[in-house]
Amino acid sequence: MKKTFTIILSFLFISTLSMSAQIDANELAKWEARKYSMFIHWGIYAELGGVWKGKNISTGLSEQIQAHAGIYSDTYADVAKRFNPEKWNADSVVILAKKAGMKSIVFTSKHHDGFCMYKTNTTDFNVVDATPYKRDVLKELSEACARHGLKFGLYYSLIDWHFPAAMPISSHNSDLIPAEHFEYNKKQIQELLTNYGDISELWFDMGSHSLEQSKEMKAWVRKFQPNCMVGGRIGNGQGDFMVMGDNQEPDYIIGVPWQSPASFFHETWSYRSWQERGSEKDKMREKLISLIRVTSRGGNFLLNIGPRGDGSIVEFEKDVLLDIGKWLDKNGEAIYNTDADPFHLAFTWGSITSKSDKLYLHILDMPADRKILLPGLVGSISGVKVLGEKTVCKYEKTKEGVVVTIPNSVDADLINVIDISIKKGYTVPPLNIKLLTSDLVLNQYNAFKYFSNSGVDYNSIYQSTIKEEWTLSPAKTEKRVPRLVYSDQELGKTIHLQLNKQTTDVWLDASSPQILDNDIAGITWGDIYMQDARWSSLMGMPDDIKKADIAKDWGGKSWRKTTYKNNEHYSLPGGLLNAYYTLQEITSPVDQQVVVSVTSGDGVVVALNGTIAVNHGNLEKVETLKDIVVLDLKKGKNLLFVKFYSNFQKEITFGIDNNVPQRIYTKTLPEIQFKANEYFPVNWSVKAPISIHETMNLPNLNLSFPLK
Repeated sequence: MKKTFTIILSFLFISTLSMSAQIDANELAKWEARKYSMFIHWGIYAELGGVWKGKNISTGLSEQIQAHAGIYSDTYADVAKRFNPEKWNADSVVILAKKAGMKSIVFTSKHHDGFCMYKTNTTDFNVVDATPYKRDVLKELSEACARHGLKFGLYYSLIDWHFPAAMPISSHNSDLIPAEHFEYNKKQIQELLTNYGDISELWFDMGSHSLEQSKEMKAWVRKFQPNCMVGGRIGNGQGDFMVMGDNQEPDYIIGVPWQSPASFFHETWSYRSWQERGSEKDKMREKLISLIRVTSRGGNFLLNIGPRGDGSIVEFEKDVLLDIGKWLDKNGEAIYNTDADPFHLAFTWGSITSKSDKLYLHILDMPADRKILLPGLVGSISGVKVLGEKTVCKYEKTKEGVVVTIPNSVDADLINVIDISIKKGYTVPPLNIKLLTSDLVLNQYNAFKYFSNSGVDYNSIYQSTIKEEWTLSPAKTEKRVPRLVYSDQELGKTIHLQLNKQTTDVWLDASSPQILDNDIAGITWGDIYMQDARWSSLMGMPDDIKKADIAKDWGGKSWRKTTYKNNEHYSLPGGLLNAYYTLQEITSPVDQQVVVSVTSGDGVVVALNGTIAVNHGNLEKVETLKDIVVLDLKKGKNLLFVKFYSNFQKEITFGIDNNVPQRIYTKTLPEIQFKANEYFPVNWSVKAPISIHETMNLPNLNLSFPLK
C-alpha cells in the first residue's frame, strides 16, 4: 500500500497551561476551546469604502486609507460628520456570528486612525460625539453578545494618528509610544475594561512598546479584568497568547496558546466597495479549510468581516459565514473543544483533530484508493463512521497501523469528517525517535522543536524556540551516566531537564571547564563579504542560506569584499528594519570545533554551512548583543553567515571574534537506567525566561550518554 503522508515538522500541540501561569488556567482552557471567532474591522474608514476623491485606493489596506491616500488629519476627521450607520444592528451581527458557529466576537474599538467606536472621555473623536449617529456602537455590541451568549473581545491600536502627542503616520506602523501617548492609551484601556462588561481578550496591534511599557500595560489590564487574555502584539513577549502574522497558517509546532487572524481578502480587512469577491462556494471552502488547518495544529481561528459604512453586512461575507455554520452544525464536534493532531506527520489527504478517545479525520483531498493509513495507531476502536451520518467505514489493523477505507458513497467533492471512536484512549508513535548508541549526542540540530514568536514589536518578530525534545530507543537494558556540555553562552542559565518522567532543574555552572583540543593556528579566516538589506524582518532572508556563496549573487545581489577584520568591532548605519548580511570563508586543516564570539545590535542570525546556529532578537534592548558560538568546522572550506539586524537603533555594532577562550564546560548527571525497547523521552527548556515566548538561546548545549 502506498503511504499517503510525508514527514515534516509536526502539527502536534503541547499543553501549555503550566507555562502560562500569568492567567487562570481554567480561563485559558475555555479560550483555547472556542476555536472559532469573529473579527470585525469597522470604523469611519468604512464610510469611504476604499475610495478617495472618486479614485479607488489600491495601495495598502482600506482601514488605513488615511495614510495610503495621503488625507490630511482635519479632512479625514470630517468623514465622521457623515458617518451615520442606520443599518447597524448589534443583535443581528451577534446572531450571524452564532449561526456561523463562532464563539466570540473581537471588535475594533479603535484603529490606527484614532477614531473610537465608543463613548470616551479622552477625545471627542468618537462615534457618540463626532458623528450624527450618536450611539455607542461598542456598548450595543457588548450587550448583544451578553444577551446571546457570546464572549466579547476588543481590538485596540497602540498607535494613534489623531492624538497630537503620538508619533505621526509612518510607513511601518511600529512606532515608539511616547510617555504622554502611553498614558492616554492607559486611560482608554481603563474605560474599555470598566464600562463594557467582561472582556474576553484585548487584541493589541502595532506600535513598539518598551519592555517596561509592555509589562506595565499588561499589569494595567490585569488590574481591571484579571481574566482578560492579552494578545501577543502587546509586544516584548508579554502576551498570554501568540498572534500569527495576518492570514498565516503555521506548518510547525507551536508550544504556547495561539491564534491566527484571517481576512476574507488579503488586500483589506475593512469594507472595500470595489473588491472583487469571486465565488461564494470557493471562498467558503478556502476559509473552512483554514479553520480546519488552524484547529488541527492547536490554534484558534479569528475570521474577519468588514461592515459597510451604513452598518450593513456585505451579503457575500454573510452567505459564506452561514455556509460554514451549516458545515459546523454537522461537524462542529470535530472542531470545538478539540486537541491538535497527535501524529507528527503531515497527511496529503487532509488534517486531524482529536480528543482523548476520538480521532477526527478531515478529508480535504480524497485519496484515489479511498484508503487512509494512521501509522502506529494503537487502541481499541469501537467504531468508524462519517461524522453526523450513519455511514460506516471499514478499517483494519496492519503492521503499519490502522487503515480506514472511505466508502464510495461519500462525496469526494465535499469536506467530510471521519469519526474514529477509541475505547480508553489511544497511543501513537512518539516523536523524534533516536536509537541510543554510544556516540549519540542530543543538540539543537537533531531536536524536535516547539516554537513561538518573539520580538519587540510586529516588525521585529522572529520564530523562537521554547523547547527541544527527543525520544530515545534503547536496544538493551543498561545503565548510563548522562553528560551535559555547554559554553560560555549557556553559562549561568538553569534549564528544566526531563529524563524519562523525571524533571529536574539543572544549573549550568562553571565547575568543570575544559579547553578544546583544536588547531586555531592552522585555520585560515578569509575576507569578510557583505550585502545591505533594507526593510528586512529579523527572520526574513532573500533566499535559502544554503545557497549563499561568495562567488554568486544571492537574493539578486552580489557580495562585496570589505576591509573589515576579525577581532575588530565596527559601526554601520542602522535605522528602521535595516540589516547587513556577511559571509566569510573559513578553511580548516581538520574537522574540529572552534569557539567564536559575534557582536550585534537589535538581532542576529548566525549560520555555518547553511545551518542556522543562532537566531534571536534584543528583547531587553541592551546596547549590544554578544553571542558565543561553537562552530563545528569540517576539513576544508566552511562558510560563516551572519545577519546583523537593526530595528530602530541609529547604528549597528558588529564584529566577529575568533580570539576568544576556546572553552567549554561539562556537567555529569546521576546515572540513569534504560530498559530495552522502552521509549525514553528527553526534553529541555529554560527556567524563568523573560517571557513564555522568548527563545531559549542555548545553541551549544548538548547531552550525551557515554557507556560506563
